[in-house]
Amino acid sequence: MELRVALIGYGTGGAIFHAPLISSVPGLRLAAVVTGDPARQDAVRARHPEAKVLAGTDRLWEATGAYDLVVVTAPNRQHVPLARTALTSGLPVVLDKPVAATAADARSLAALSAVRGLPVIPFHNRRWDGDFRTVRRLAGDGSLGGVLRLESRFERWRPEVRPGWKETADPRAAGGVLYDLGPHLIDQAITLFGRPERVYAEIDARRPGAAAADDVFVALAHPGGTRSHLWMSATASHPGPRFRVLGDAAAYTVQGMDGQEEALRAGGTPKDPGWGIARPESHGRLGVPGAERPEPTDPGAYQDFYAGVARTLRGEADPPVDLADAITGLEVIEAALRSARTHEVTTLAR
Repeated sequence: MELRVALIGYGTGGAIFHAPLISSVPGLRLAAVVTGDPARQDAVRARHPEAKVLAGTDRLWEATGAYDLVVVTAPNRQHVPLARTALTSGLPVVLDKPVAATAADARSLAALSAVRGLPVIPFHNRRWDGDFRTVRRLAGDGSLGGVLRLESRFERWRPEVRPGWKETADPRAAGGVLYDLGPHLIDQAITLFGRPERVYAEIDARRPGAAAADDVFVALAHPGGTRSHLWMSATASHPGPRFRVLGDAAAYTVQGMDGQEEALRAGGTPKDPGWGIARPESHGRLGVPGAERPEPTDPGAYQDFYAGVARTLRGEADPPVDLADAITGLEVIEAALRSARTHEVTTLAR
């Protein structure tokens, strides 16, 4: 059966990520987009003429029987209220990251999800980055031996503070790079090595006029001894490797970012030939000094997230991302904030 999707928000997340990905998955139909901005309304009509354009969420909640899924990609402070309304209206939810500004709010959402018997699925699309899929494969098939340390970076060069809620220090807005980029890096580390036991962080606002964190380092100690070192920054004039994974038998290093976001920004979709295939010159290196070789990057596949959502809604599979993982990620972020304040390693409670 065809599943009808209502998308709340048509900014960067809605226009560049969610709408084209939803439209690329067989069995999903972008049935409505909620945006009050006239220019964005025109953009929806131009690119997705099959979708209704709703000026506000009231119109959506008045006609919940017309939809099978709500996708929330509004500003962070609106995530929990909108998800709660969707659940109480009888609709499952895909919720952009971070799912909430606090772990407590995310846990309350999980409780409501359980009571209503409806999933809340975090949009952690970076699990389907080609380079991360490669890291996951190499860590799992023994190519690296035992993994000693994961180094992972989302680093950008944005020396000027841009206007908008992401640059505010209001904790309810969940702005800054720790909440913007951190959920991806932390989720990837948790996916690979499990819930960390200890967290250490350095959190700074370095650009002139910056109120929210723009340069962050987080270190995680996982069960079994693996360490994850995570960097997220808007002040990196020379970004480091996207991944450097050190094992006791070999290492894997790859530069640059997965190309799916760039392709989506250029108007591409997963329906395009060669989607997610990395160019050979962007492949990483696997091995040890004197015995390294290129390692082809596994194809990126953001569309697989929404294909997994469709299977979940049909009762065929568990959610592609568990809400409990997103809650753990928020607990790590809160531990990182405590660590940065105290300049001490913080134990993450079970």
